[in-house]
Amino acid sequence: MTTTTDIVAKLWGLCNVLRDDGVTYNEYVTELTFLLFLKMLEETGRESRLPEGLRWCILAKREGMEQLDYYKAMLLELGKAKDGLVSAIFTDAQTRLRKPTNLKALTSNIDQLDWFSAREEGLGNLYEGLLEKNASDKKSGAGQYFTPRPLIDCIVRLMKPQPGEVVQDPAAGTAGFLVAADHHIKNQTDDLYTLPEAQAFFQRHNAFVGGELVPDAHRLCLMNMLLHGIEGGVENIDTLSPDGETIPKANLVLTNPPFGTKKGGGRPTRTDFSITADTSNKQLAFVEHIVRALKPEGRAAVVLPDNVLFEDNTGRRLRTWLMDLCNLHTILRLPTGIFYAQGVKTNVLFFQRGKTDKGNTKAVWVYDMRANMPAFGKTRPLTVADFADFEKVFGDDPNGNAKRQDLGEESRWRCFTRQQITDRNDNLDITWLRDTEAEAEEHLTEPEDIAAAIIGHLKAALEEIEALSDELEPDSVDEAAAVAEAAE
Repeated sequence: MTTTTDIVAKLWGLCNVLRDDGVTYNEYVTELTFLLFLKMLEETGRESRLPEGLRWCILAKREGMEQLDYYKAMLLELGKAKDGLVSAIFTDAQTRLRKPTNLKALTSNIDQLDWFSAREEGLGNLYEGLLEKNASDKKSGAGQYFTPRPLIDCIVRLMKPQPGEVVQDPAAGTAGFLVAADHHIKNQTDDLYTLPEAQAFFQRHNAFVGGELVPDAHRLCLMNMLLHGIEGGVENIDTLSPDGETIPKANLVLTNPPFGTKKGGGRPTRTDFSITADTSNKQLAFVEHIVRALKPEGRAAVVLPDNVLFEDNTGRRLRTWLMDLCNLHTILRLPTGIFYAQGVKTNVLFFQRGKTDKGNTKAVWVYDMRANMPAFGKTRPLTVADFADFEKVFGDDPNGNAKRQDLGEESRWRCFTRQQITDRNDNLDITWLRDTEAEAEEHLTEPEDIAAAIIGHLKAALEEIEALSDELEPDSVDEAAAVAEAAE
């Protein structure tokens, strides 16, 4: 067990203490974020970013109610700090702790950790390990903010982010994609040391941008980025509102946008949306944002649920528009059970923005990683090795221009021309292998995996119902109401 893994296990073990104080799992990680931020600034010699008198050593030395009162006042003051990143992390920050003994338990245990070894292995790795632990725990409900790291790493390897490029995630969550892209670039540049100073500054301050709607997820996002040497760049905004138009355009978009519909049936309020302005389907609206966010010849890899591939009306118009403006060169059909908090069937769409607005997609290559695959979950976690065959056939060109070969109907890798897709009414939900998903699910043994599979099927059904309801024209609704009234 590495030092980082050991520390993560110890920190996570403290949550059992806090449950007696009414602190939920997700609140616990937010609470830890506040405390770890203060401790890590001390460990890295960067406490000058904090206002005078607000230091970890002062907090840690106090006892009883005096410590809890000081901590509460400290959070309020940090939310007003002049340092933009500090104030962003602590904006509206409140502690859920009520018992002084629990705060003392946290500060004492954090002080006793092996911080020297943690610094050697990387404080960012420690924090990301904590986020992964939180996301993998079903009770925390945090999986909605966490894309499995093997999937992220596969996508980043294929998309090859480069120094000097702007990388965007419009639904950043805890910044998994952005941190992985940063890591990829640092591996190419000896941790940025081979870059000119101006370009290294750009990488730290301007290369990674995006938005995150949920305030607590935004805090985790900023903390994760900071500990990996990235200063800000992700705003606490609704990307589907006019605020989303202010996110800088990108050379590369990597994202796993939220699934489902906007609460209350709300529509995007973006002034630049023309395709999805009248739908409450969030993932369709995010696709329009991504296409509009790409610079000419910019590229994207986006995790999307199945309904984006087959939904009619707005969905079909969006797919046609996407294939006109972009070269949609590859679709990866992902297996079920790979997401911690949901069993919804998903795909990764890989595309490049064209120089023109017509006819950019000539053919779409599809890799089926879902049919005849084991049921992934707690007993069979997703690994980097699971993507090896897909990465091989994808090739080394991030825009799908590597030499490719259709391996036939018995294989997982097929090519479909634009005309063939047109003949399918631009339906991209393409399958050809016999799907033994149900047989794989029969071998699940962990209650959590079985429950996730059931929830996944229910969510998929609800998605289809919501999509149908959303796409009903007002005339159809009025007609249905009239029929129902006549039947009475």
